Amino acid sequence: MHYRIAAGLVLALAATLAQAQPWPAKPVKMIVPFPAGGPTDVLTRVLSEKLATALGQPVVVDNKPGAGGAIGSDLAAKSPNDGYTLLMATGSTHSVGPYLQKLPYDPVKDFAPIVYVGYATNILLVSPKVPARNVKEFIELAKKDPGKYNYSTSGIGSVAHLTAEMFAAQAGIKLTHVPYKGTQLSIPDLAQGTVAILFDNVMTSKPHLDSGRLNSLGISSLRRSDVVPDIPTIDESGLKGFDSWNYFGIFAPAGTPKAVVDRVNAEMNKILGDPAIKERFRQLGFDITGGTPQEFANVIASESAKWSKVIRDANVKPE
Repeated sequence: MHYRIAAGLVLALAATLAQAQPWPAKPVKMIVPFPAGGPTDVLTRVLSEKLATALGQPVVVDNKPGAGGAIGSDLAAKSPNDGYTLLMATGSTHSVGPYLQKLPYDPVKDFAPIVYVGYATNILLVSPKVPARNVKEFIELAKKDPGKYNYSTSGIGSVAHLTAEMFAAQAGIKLTHVPYKGTQLSIPDLAQGTVAILFDNVMTSKPHLDSGRLNSLGISSLRRSDVVPDIPTIDESGLKGFDSWNYFGIFAPAGTPKAVVDRVNAEMNKILGDPAIKERFRQLGFDITGGTPQEFANVIASESAKWSKVIRDANVKPE
């Protein structure tokens, strides 16, 4: 009997000591809900290496792609909230997907925002066959022939699709949607004039602009891109208030200790302030932000309100 009591005390003491161990006491997993080699994966690996050094424990990147990021995000949401599972997610998983279809996770209730890492903007590309040199000229052309001009995307509900729908609505024009399996697959058709316009990532767009294969009309965010600073924003080109970009940020499962959230936030803000990291991100076409967990939560809320309205107004239905 005394042996059992003693054994129980030892186990209880061991459990208490384990809980008292400073976080992190073992490797931390960073789930990426997109394929290896993609933009989200690349930036996550750059940051995870730096975070591992700061924490003194490995930060293991775990790719869990599928269903537009929903599979990996759901896995993170249902993981233990002990600080050993983090998620690098995007506007697609937290401010777009939840309003396109019913998902197995709640983007607000199931997660604790940690830090707003940064965002990627798009360039409004136009076929050289379209006689428009700026946003105003394209809008004028589209108003003269409603439905004549089309736009390509990587599929229904993609950020490129919703951005084009928002552009058409704000400009008061009618455009025809032509979905592809990937935006890059539409580039030959855009160059030949079969497709009129495309909203695409700055870095994948730049080579086509440099070669003269395609032309640009504007940047989709309110701020110009450091990668192509000479291209004006759509906002300054006449369509006031137009603002579209995709954010990237780190989350933890809801209920993760505040001390863990605050530690990761502090370390990540130091990393994001490193000039070498800033330059690396600039080369990849990302703008770094950083900030507090609450500031990130505010971004998520405002982007969710914006995209849910676009989805509702355009009556966008998932494929």
